Order: sequence, then structure tokens, then C-alpha cells
Amino acid sequence: MNKFMKEVNKQSCPTGISRREFLGMAATGAAALTILPSFTVAGLGHVAPSDKLYIAKIGCGGMGAADLGSLMNTPHKNAAITCLCDVDDRQSADARKKYPKAKYFNDFREMYDKEGKNFDAVCISTPDHNHAIQAFGAMRMGKHVYLQKPIAHDIYEARILTEAAKKYKVVTQMGDQGNSCDGMRTLREWFEADLLGDIQKVYCWTNRPVWPQGIPWPSQKPEVPKGLNWDLWVGTAEYVDYIDNLVPFNWRGWWRFGTGALGDMGCHIIGPPFKLLQLGYPTEVSCSTTNVYSGIFEEAYYPESCPVASSIRYKFKKKDGSDLNLYWMDGGIMPERFEEIDPDADMTCTMGDLDMMDVEGATVFVGTKGMASCGWGGSDPRFWPKGQKANKKPLFDKDVNIPHKYKRIEGGTNGHYWAWIDSCIAGYDKADVESPFEGYAGPLTETVLMGNLILRSYNIREQVKHNDSIYGEREGFIYPGRNKTFQWDGANMRITNFEQANQFIKRKYRDGWEDLKL
Repeated sequence: MNKFMKEVNKQSCPTGISRREFLGMAATGAAALTILPSFTVAGLGHVAPSDKLYIAKIGCGGMGAADLGSLMNTPHKNAAITCLCDVDDRQSADARKKYPKAKYFNDFREMYDKEGKNFDAVCISTPDHNHAIQAFGAMRMGKHVYLQKPIAHDIYEARILTEAAKKYKVVTQMGDQGNSCDGMRTLREWFEADLLGDIQKVYCWTNRPVWPQGIPWPSQKPEVPKGLNWDLWVGTAEYVDYIDNLVPFNWRGWWRFGTGALGDMGCHIIGPPFKLLQLGYPTEVSCSTTNVYSGIFEEAYYPESCPVASSIRYKFKKKDGSDLNLYWMDGGIMPERFEEIDPDADMTCTMGDLDMMDVEGATVFVGTKGMASCGWGGSDPRFWPKGQKANKKPLFDKDVNIPHKYKRIEGGTNGHYWAWIDSCIAGYDKADVESPFEGYAGPLTETVLMGNLILRSYNIREQVKHNDSIYGEREGFIYPGRNKTFQWDGANMRITNFEQANQFIKRKYRDGWEDLKL
């Protein structure tokens, strides 16, 4: 391992591993566990007398494998996998070998129908467009839910899941495991000690996308690979023919299935200010994105694909009634360099003591007394006092000397899963999790997806005829969703000053897939 990666792994989280390494390590953690035989639960949503949580796993490869590893690494040994579900037999092959006694399904609906009495909870690690339908079906059965971020593809879906968690009294946790790192507690202690003063603005950015975006839908129609049930993979989305290299990762760049760079990393990176500053819904949002040109003055138009890069400004009302601007950037866009840091410090990766972030993203809080930065999920916070000159090192937790008021979470990122397991066993009224849908993960997901709503509105196009003073009558296009500041009524989930944008709040599921209704 080179020096750079050692530094990344050392600084990213209290467990001493980076997010990327965490995924690899967690995926191998379940190999030695034995799956218990099926059992009969004493009532839906209640744990067996053995005080074990019996879990059905939907999505078994990639992030799903990492989730399985972390679930089964619990030091209390109080979890077991009774069912596995994946639409792709290739992706689930390793999990089926590790858990040979677990019942295996391709269709989660069949699993719910046939095995619902044999599990208490569901862990979901699937593409964004099927998150809500899978989670809602489980909650309606009284099952606890661990759901990867973002918890939904659409704003409406996120609201329904939030309300369902309360209605059905199930324990929920979003998969933003960085939320359980020590850094979030350190930042809270700094804020409460008024180390930064009044927070005036926040910057958030990521290295995403690391998959193709801003491209046309391919015209080739290859055969569906053996082992992949394409119809089930498409799920709730509008049906399209299979294309190469979409599964298992590149779906993120298509609005039909994914939520782009913002959906992938927004909950990790916008999450710290959203939680620590208790921001609630934004009041207005504006954006700019890249345009792709296929020739001189000819703009390519790919509304199905997320943009190559984007910059978004959210405005929030703080608790004292004042405004706070939060800036999101992706695709290589970053803030101007901050005067407080070394001019040679790298703002894009963890390398030494003077950087701003880890490899995958950063959050920077700018306050009246100083500036703080952290990596994804609040990891590795650093402080720059106001007026500090260049070539000075930032202050870390050990340098700041603020007392620790909050207990750190056992296991860090793994502990994010363990706390959910313990809470499911304890019950809804005794749950103690960092990212419940109610009060945090639901509203945060809505806020993240609201950014995507305006990115999609940016590409709304209308054909018009007009008289040019030089060229005479001409045909062309206008883009009414550009150069606007969108006014957002968060409580009612509506843009109040551009009706066309509201088409992206809730999509229509294709025939055969049940709409979400409480």
C-alpha cells in the first residue's frame, strides 16, 4: 500500500479505515457465521425469544455484501440472516455460499409473501429506484428497516417512508454509516462550545460522478446476461431494453434509476450541517450545470442522463431566523481556495495535515470565529481559527482541547449497523439510532432530492419560433427552468414559482407495481 492510501485509511474514521476499505472489509466479515434454522416469530415485527434479530437481505453484491459483513460482525452475535434476495444471481453468488441455509429469492415480493413470518427486519442495498417500494412493503408488514442512502428516488417516496416508520412503529436506519463516526460528536462539541461562532455559510463537494453522465442512451440492444432478471431489476421504473455496463454500478447516472452524484454522496456530505445546524427544509434553491456541445453552437440534449457536473445553492432558515447558504458542488467543481490553508495543500484528497477532506468529499463550515472541515459523514474534523495565516496547520480534536460531552459509538461505521440491530431488539420506543427516517433521514433525503429536482428542471425544453432582427424568422428552443431561484414549500412538497418542476416530485410506477399509499 502506498503512502497516500495509508494516510487515507488512517484518517478517515475512528476505526482507522476509509469508506472504500470499509466496504471491502465489511463484505468479508460474515464468512464464519452460521445461519440458524427458520423459526416462527411471536407476532409481526417482534424478535424471537432468543433475542436475536432475524434479517432478510435484499441486494447481496457490492454495497449489499458490505452491509451483510457489518451486520454479522456485531460483537453481541445477536443477528442472523434467514433470507437472501437479489435479481442478479451473479451478484448474489458469494452470499449464497456464505449463507447456505438462508432461503433465496429473486423477487422480494415473493420473499415477503412466503417467508414474512421468518424474519423481523429487512436490510436493503439496491438501486435507488426500488428503495421505497421494498422498504414500504417491509414496514407495512411491521418489519424494521435498514435502507441504503438515499432512502428514496423521489421526494414523495421519502415523505411516505418517513410517515410509514411512525405509523407502523418500526425501527429505521439510513445507510450513512459515517454518521456514527467520532467526528460528528467532535463537531457537535465544537459547535456547542461556540468554537466557530455563528455559522455564515457551508460548502459541500464530492469527487462524484465516477461513472458516465451527460451522455445519450445507447442505441445497441445486447442480450440480457444469464442470471440477471432484467424485468425485476427495472422494477418500478419505466421499462427500457437492457444496455451493457449499466449493472451493477453505472445506473447511478440515469434519472430513470439513479440520483446522480448528489444522490450518491449528498446524504454523507450535506448530512453533517443538516443535523448539527438543525436546518430543516430549504426555502429556496438555485443551480447551474454543465452543457455538452456536439458541435459549434449546437447543444447536445440528454435529459435522461444526470449532468457531468453541477453547482447548487440551498438557502435555509436557521433557528434564530437568519438565512444560511449551503453550496453543493460535484463533477470537479470546488470552492475557491480558502485563505486559511497552506497554498500548496491539496483540497481534494487526504495527504498530510493540511488538506480539507478525504478522497470522496468534504464539508466546510465558515463561522465568525473560524472555519472547520470534515470528510464524508463528519469524519476527521479540523479547525482553522479566524485570521490564521497561510502555512499554518489546522487544529485537530486533540489540539482544540474541548471536553468530550458525548459518548463515542462502539465500532464506528460498523457500530451504525450494530446500533440498529440492538434498537430493533429493544423495540421502537427504545430505539437509539443515528439516522432514523423520522426527524432526520427522511427530511435530509427530501432536501438532497430537491436539488435533483432543479437539476432536472434545468433541462426542461420548449420549441419556439421567433423573429431575429438579423436572420429573420427562426426556430429554436428555450429552457424556462434555467436562471431561476426556485421557491420551495417543503411542508407541502411543492415549487411555488415554477409549476413544471413539480413533475419530478413523484413519478408514476409502471404497470404491475403498486403505488405507495399509507
